[in-house]
This record gives sequence, C-alpha cells and structure tokens, in this order.
Amino acid sequence: MATRTVISDCMLCVWDCGIKAHLEDGRLVKVEGLPEHPVSWGYICPRGEALPDYLYAPNRLLAPRRKIAGRWQEVSWEDALNYCAARLAEIKDKYGARSLAIFCGSVGVENLEVASFARRFKGAFGTPNLLSVENICYRARILARQLTFGRYPLEDPRNARTIVLWGHNPDGAKGMLGRLIWEKLEKEELALIVIDPRLIPLAERAVLHLALRPGTDAALALAMLNVIIKENLIDQDFVNNYTVGFESLVEHVKPYTPAWAQEITWVPAESIEKAARLFAQNGPSCIIQGVNSLDQHRNGFQNSRALALLQAVTGNFARPGSWVTIPRIPLGNLSLPDREPPLGAEEYPIFSSLWGRKSPYGIATLFPRAVLEGKPYPIKAALVTAANPVVSFPAAGLFKQAFASLDFLAVFDPFFTETAELAQVVLPACTFLEKGGISYVYGVVHGLPFAQIHQKVVEPLGESRPDWWIWSELARRLGLGQYFPWQTEEEVLDALLGEGDFKERLKASPQGIYYGEKEYYSYEKKKLATPSGKVELYSKTLEEHGYDPLPSYLEPAQSPVNTPELYREYPLILISGARSQAYTHTQLRGLASLKALEPEPLAEMHPETAARYGLKDGDRVRLETKNDAVMLRLRTTPKITPGVVSVPHGWAEANVNLLTDLEGIDPVTAYPDFKAVLCRVKAV
Repeated sequence: MATRTVISDCMLCVWDCGIKAHLEDGRLVKVEGLPEHPVSWGYICPRGEALPDYLYAPNRLLAPRRKIAGRWQEVSWEDALNYCAARLAEIKDKYGARSLAIFCGSVGVENLEVASFARRFKGAFGTPNLLSVENICYRARILARQLTFGRYPLEDPRNARTIVLWGHNPDGAKGMLGRLIWEKLEKEELALIVIDPRLIPLAERAVLHLALRPGTDAALALAMLNVIIKENLIDQDFVNNYTVGFESLVEHVKPYTPAWAQEITWVPAESIEKAARLFAQNGPSCIIQGVNSLDQHRNGFQNSRALALLQAVTGNFARPGSWVTIPRIPLGNLSLPDREPPLGAEEYPIFSSLWGRKSPYGIATLFPRAVLEGKPYPIKAALVTAANPVVSFPAAGLFKQAFASLDFLAVFDPFFTETAELAQVVLPACTFLEKGGISYVYGVVHGLPFAQIHQKVVEPLGESRPDWWIWSELARRLGLGQYFPWQTEEEVLDALLGEGDFKERLKASPQGIYYGEKEYYSYEKKKLATPSGKVELYSKTLEEHGYDPLPSYLEPAQSPVNTPELYREYPLILISGARSQAYTHTQLRGLASLKALEPEPLAEMHPETAARYGLKDGDRVRLETKNDAVMLRLRTTPKITPGVVSVPHGWAEANVNLLTDLEGIDPVTAYPDFKAVLCRVKAV
C-alpha cells in the first residue's frame, strides 16, 4: 500500500485552516490539523475532519447533466457547454447582455479562483450583474467602517484587555479566535463582555452578559455612547485632533439614555452603564461582531456605524488591541470593466460606489423583482456558482419562484443542490481538494493578512473540473476566448498572483506568509482615506446621499413596538443563523459523520416560553410567521432569552428563510431585515 501525506489547507469556509491530508493508494483517508500552520496552529473543526466523507460523498456530481424532455440525463462536457453557450447567446441577442445574472455564493466570494473567473466572465459577456452574498453578508460593516475610518480596520484581539463579543459565538463560527479568548480568560488577561440573546459558552466566563431583544443592537450602542460621552470617558486627545463631528454626536446621543435603551433592548440600564464604562476604561478594547448577526437588519448598516463610533471616541482605533488597519494582499485582478451599472446602483448608490471605489456586485435582493416583474429591466438567465440561493437567501420562496421562471439556468457545483434542481444544466465543479490555487484570510487572530499556495490533494473525481476551466471553456464557445487565454492550472496561478516580490515570496514559502505590518497610530503619520482625512463621526457623505449622518435607531420591521397587532398574533421573536461546527451554510448536510453531531434542525426556546404554549423538550412543532411555516423539533434550554426562538439556517427540509420576506430593507445597503421576525409555535 502506497501512503502519502499532502500538506494543504481546508477551504470549506473562509478561515483556511492548515491540514495534513493522508492518502492510501491515492485515496484520501484521514485529515488532521497542521500544528505548524501559522494561522490555525493545529486547530481543525469537525468539518475539516470529515473531508474524506465530503470528497467521496455518494451524492457528488461527477458528470454534466442536462434536463431533456423534463428528465435529467448525463451528457458529455461538449454537449453541456455547447448547449449553455447556445442558450446564452440566444438570450443575449434577444434581451441584451444585462439579462444574465451571475450568482456567486459565500465560499465562492471568498475563493479567489471562483470569484475572479465569475467576475471576469461577467465583464467579457457584458453583463454588470454579478449578484452574491455581499448583499446579505459583510458588505454593510465594510461600508460602515470605510465611511468612518477611510478603510476597513480589523480587530486585534491578541493585544486586547477588553473584548466585546457582539452577536458572535467564535466557538461555533471562528474556532481559532474562540481558543485564543479561552486562553486569555484562563490567564486572567481579559475582561469579556458578551452581547447576545443566547447564553453562549463564553458568556458563562464573561464579566457581563447582556441578553438584548433581537434587532435592538443600535439602541444599546447609542446608549453606551451616551454614557461614555456624558461621563467624559472619551479619549479627549484623539477626539480633538483626529476626528470630525464630535459636537454633533454629543447632541445626537443625549436622548439615548440607558433608561430609554432598557425599555427597548430588555437590558437593564445598570448593565448598559457597566458595559460602557468597562469598554471605555479597561482598554485597549475591541468589539468583535457576529458574522452576520448585526448586518441582516433594516438597521444593519447603522449598527456597524454605531460600533465604529464606540471604538473611535474611546481612542480604540489604530492602537494595539483595538481596530487596526492592515495592508491588502497584492493579488492579481482579472476583472474586466463594467459597461453599465449593476442592479440597484441607482437606488443604493453607496453600496455600488464609495468615493470612486466601485463594488463589482449588484443588489441580489432585487433579483426576484427583475425576473418576475421585469423591473428595472428583465433578467432572463442565470449562472450560479458555489451557491445555493433558493435555500440560503431570505424570502426563499420568492427566490425559488424567480429561479424557476428563468428562460435558462445553469449551476456549477460539486453537488446537486436545491437550486440545481431548477436548472436546465448542471456542471460538476470539483472541490478545493481536487485543484491547486491560492488561499488567503484577513485578520482572524494575528490581525494580519495571510496567504499561501493551496496544494491539490487528489486528482478530480469522475468528470468534475475546476471552476476556471468551466468558465474558460464556456467563454470560448461564446466567442470570448481572447479573455481567457490560460490553459493550465499553473498559468492560472501565475495570473492570480500578479507580479512582484509577493509572488516570489509566496512561491518560496510552502506554509504561506503573513503580508505587511499592522498600521498602528497611522492617523499620526498620514491623513486617513476619508474626505476630511480624519475619523468621520459625522459623515457628510451619508448626509449628501440623504442618509442619517450619525447612527440612528430603527425598530425591526416586525416587532412588539413597530407592529403591535402582528405581535399579538405572532408573539415570539425568531432569530436564525447560529453558527455550527458541523455545517457551513447549506453544505455538508448529507454526511453521516456530521449528521451524528447534529442530525436535524432544532428550534431552541426557553422552558418558560415552551410551557406557556404547552410544549416540552423534544416535541415536534410547527413554526409559523406571516409568510410560511416549517416543521421541526423543539429543544428547550435556559440559555436563551424568554420570548425568543432560535432556528439554524441551511436546512432545506426546514428552511428558516421560507419564513422571511423582503419587506424591511436597510435604506443604505438593501440588506433585508430577517434576523428578528415575529413568529408563533404550535404542537404538531
């Protein structure tokens, strides 16, 4: 038996942990963490350990499929690609290039090869409509921090004395960070504040746990600003010399007292005051917000703005242990210029372009309207890569209707997803284990960008192919081959790496390299990249676009306060998306080893709340909103705020996104309000 170990990294999620992949006779049999990896240092989650099951899953898509006369048939690559090209050319001739939308999912956006080739094809074909999870994930906080600091600073937790986990459970979402925080707590090097409706494991070791009403984060942040300013806990020198708009902020936060916030957030005023004082006085401090928990609200953008202002007025910016700017990795850019603005550019201009920095993404939440109503113009075709939007997007029923109504849909994926079921063609993309490339990650624990050459572990299974090959071959059949000259994986790697010293350094370092240095005290050395050159507490850019220049509070679209009549009918608050170490979004649900950890979706509820409705632990329940209903099992736990129901996302058989809609929208970013929805439960 021939054995071999390949040193590589896991790309199932954004964190790219180092792995040792053990092979026997060319077959992957075991995966372990890589102790010498500079980012993960041996950490591996259950998903990483399950990579052999993932690679050889019985439902892997190993040959192209076409739907012919209503039935799926395996076809050759030549047949599948020629058919795709013919349909796309036909639709382009009839409706124009912009009638094509390209969907790129979370793992796709974070995967340089997948994202780069999707963006390049977009430009070559002529459509501006690259739609992605950027419209429901992360872009809101990026914009909020850019508008405040000029760039996007990252947390520096290793050097922090106080950390605020705001809607974030790193044990489930970011294991290396969780391990760091536990270590700092054991050494008594950290004061921890947890803000979450749930009592996460780290909350039991926190100095304070603020169990707020879901969707009221901005109210809590504004009340903390009120305390910090009223009690003069600001960093006076930093505020005076390096910020603009403080006087306006002082007046703005006066009404937002802890007593006012107590009524809204359910958090006692005394606890709000303690949290504000600890954060301001026990620095350096950094807020680490959840992956999406604060973004997916009609107030999501202002949530992130309020947190940015908390960091700024206390001087917790560009200092060790605070929020720190870092250089971007100088990777190659394969994008081609857009010929017109994407969907939503006129309605949501800051999302599309900030100070001349153009986003490559359109507003994905406008996709159903474009397909079903033809507004602002009709979308007739879609290519979906590394995504399963009919499960992962809010208003899932509406998205499914839109995808089913297209004239043409093709999906590139290693698995036959729920979105693929609606397609006319499904093309078998290979997994990251079956191709080489580049992996990179920003921040995590060390706070610096890290990149490495990703090593192929096994050859592609069946007829699966790398994404770059699929996009290139499709482009050639559309007469766009001049934009895709690369023929080998090595040529693609060189193109993605760009030119310069970084390329050579990376190729010479199998374990990868950290790039650049943290930019401590950068505000003392140069102007920031804001219009004023300083930290902008008051944003004239927002004001000029008709938005609130200072963070304001908006009630959730559905809430006891905003919709009292609906609340009487649906008296519970539904939150969704709690991260799990067993699954990444909609992926991995069919793997037996991970199913053993979490065999089914569960609705979590406080025992007191369950008793109010005559329910007990283990009961099957019908969870309803005004939009739809799903069936799932109940788990009672005292570690959740009474009156709140928590449901995981990603389960097609109990898809929580069916319960949501697109009625409440963030006015700046078009993020839907789907993290605090009114619901009710009934016994089955």
